[in-house]
Amino acid sequence: MSGLSRNETLKENSDYLRGTIAESLRNAITGSVPEDDTQLTKFHGIYQQDDRDLRAERAKKKMEKAFIFMARLRIPGGELTPGQWLQVDDIARERANGTIRLTTRQTIQFHGIIKSNLKPAIRAIHDAMLDTIAACGDVNRGVICSANPYQPALRAEVLALARALSGHLLPRTRAWHEIWVDEERVAGGDEEEEPILGRTYLPRKFKIAITVPPLNDVDVFAHEIGLIAIVEEGAIIGYNVVAGGGMGMTHGQLDTFPRTGDVIGFCEADQAIDVCEKIVTVQRDWGDRADRSHARMKYTIERRGLEAFVAELETRLGYKLGPARPYAFERSGDRLGWVQDEGGRWHYTLFVENGRVHDVPGRALMSGLRAIAEVHQGSFVITTNQNLTIAAIPETEKPTIERLLAEHGLDVSLSGLRANAMACVALPTCGLALAESERYLPDLVTALEAELERCGLSHDAITIRMTGCPNGCARPYLAEIGLVGRGPGTYNLYLGGAHNGTRLNKLYRKDVGHEAIVAVLSPLFAAYARERDVGEHFADFVIRTGVVKPTTAGNAFHADLAPELAA
Repeated sequence: MSGLSRNETLKENSDYLRGTIAESLRNAITGSVPEDDTQLTKFHGIYQQDDRDLRAERAKKKMEKAFIFMARLRIPGGELTPGQWLQVDDIARERANGTIRLTTRQTIQFHGIIKSNLKPAIRAIHDAMLDTIAACGDVNRGVICSANPYQPALRAEVLALARALSGHLLPRTRAWHEIWVDEERVAGGDEEEEPILGRTYLPRKFKIAITVPPLNDVDVFAHEIGLIAIVEEGAIIGYNVVAGGGMGMTHGQLDTFPRTGDVIGFCEADQAIDVCEKIVTVQRDWGDRADRSHARMKYTIERRGLEAFVAELETRLGYKLGPARPYAFERSGDRLGWVQDEGGRWHYTLFVENGRVHDVPGRALMSGLRAIAEVHQGSFVITTNQNLTIAAIPETEKPTIERLLAEHGLDVSLSGLRANAMACVALPTCGLALAESERYLPDLVTALEAELERCGLSHDAITIRMTGCPNGCARPYLAEIGLVGRGPGTYNLYLGGAHNGTRLNKLYRKDVGHEAIVAVLSPLFAAYARERDVGEHFADFVIRTGVVKPTTAGNAFHADLAPELAA
């Protein structure tokens, strides 16, 4: 590596992430903040965006872009009280665009916040006992864990670990509190330190996921660190440690690729925080700070080798990881609808199409959830599949929740494809989007549902995920059917990701539009209906029958393609 990227210099000189953000917020002449500050606000959980639907019109009128901001909450484990949900609803209505966006990382995003509303919105978030610290940026982002409502004791254990990890790895700077909630900086105080992250923080984003087999709802192999809970006699005794996963890549750049992490060993439950901290420090010191396209930990492991990485980790730990313990995964999707846990409480996992909470004709989702929050005695749990569990419902409250779900049109039946569909936000707010995603996937699913119904496959659980760019926020490279935007109306089509989230998919068609996607998938659905083995998932079928080759490792993602695709 030679030289440092511009972002590294910016972080070094930012006064621990303060920059000139406070001054920029006071500038009423423009709806934006300067470029350097936009890089630093990410560490505060805030992205500057603009409404891309209005770009051309505003440019024609010689107006600046319609600048808006997105604020992402830090909710490790995704659990909120009903009171917090009501406060989130208020913020969305009063300070954002009137919708709540649930994400694949078990949190909430507010979109469409104008600059003058930004600080009041963050203050309201703080008043709800929440924050946006380190929800974005070159830091450990929100820690996710299995939602798993039917095993509440195990869920409580991994939730506690997710919260502890998030707090332990949080930046120590007080910049967020000073800028957004007016905490006073101590004049002449001690020099700030970042004992874990360092003055320039991490080379790139860092993600941690925790799951409890047989559920792999978090896609545990898709993150820098994955922790697979090992359960004996009803208690978690420790975790298999996964290292080096990550979804993003760059179109046309074959040395970038999604990667599933490697299982590197087992740690005792009380070692998990120490192990995660030391992995973070290895990536802090070994990660590429010159080329941001190779700065994720997956490339550190590819460059230095897994054996060397684990050896360095164990040197820093002062002990060796144990041999990995046996485990098995069944699925990566959510179990929708009603379940009763071991203690007799009820949980209802509600499908939220692409995570967007708003009211539409016939389905008053936002109003319905507000009505439920006003009477609910338990909690709300955001899942890593963009859904929402109304959790811990006492038997006496269940009829009330059932009535409210019905009154607001929320107790609907779904096809297996729609129930397992996810999309990123993409247009009009994401600056990286090359194509539609959230606004388009529902229509594509409707078209594919017609084909599946003809084949008698309406109830088969097939995962389909779409993103507007190759960064992979909706984890499309682990889907049985993955669609990644290449340009307006065109996508790369990937097939063969394991239904349980353990195998990447493979490129099958390049630059296809709506009609071509349906035309390509329809005969595959028909063949699957005719020729599948008992219990065989769609992804396993397309691999067994030679439609695509299996992707055996991240660095083989671009290998074994059809000749016309490899060119």
